[in-house]
Amino acid sequence: MKPGKRPLPTHLKLLRGNPGQRRLPDEPQPEQLPDVPEPPPFITGYAADEWWSTGTELHRLGLLTKVDVPALAAYCYSYGQWRMAAEALGRMQAGDPVMHSMIVKSKFGEAVQNPLVSIVRKHAGDVVRFAAEFGLTPAARSRISAGIHGDNSQSKFAGLLAG
Repeated sequence: MKPGKRPLPTHLKLLRGNPGQRRLPDEPQPEQLPDVPEPPPFITGYAADEWWSTGTELHRLGLLTKVDVPALAAYCYSYGQWRMAAEALGRMQAGDPVMHSMIVKSKFGEAVQNPLVSIVRKHAGDVVRFAAEFGLTPAARSRISAGIHGDNSQSKFAGLLAG
């Protein structure tokens, strides 16, 4: 992997705008899906709910192609795991007003971090990372919309060559 900024796909460059008016490279375009596909069999429960809500919106925006389906599945799976672990931790916290079940006893009787805390943290990080790839975070959207809603005034050199 090369150091530095990751290259942007041409589709995102077009959404952001091309202020330099440089020729954009031709990239192979994956096949657009006619509709949101059925989720893979392992996407169930909360993950399936997220599949239909996020997949529908990505499809509406033209951002869901055939090759995006595995990444969407990974995002939804992580979302489902995060949500289940967070709810389980929340149920445990209700009975522990002091430590909120962040600390539990090991089988040897010593205090250790509740494994659910690590599971929640890991899957929350995965969810945010996948969400950014699809433009589902505020920061990712602002980078896309900056080109759409940016300054519409013309450059001071715009009329120089006209006429």
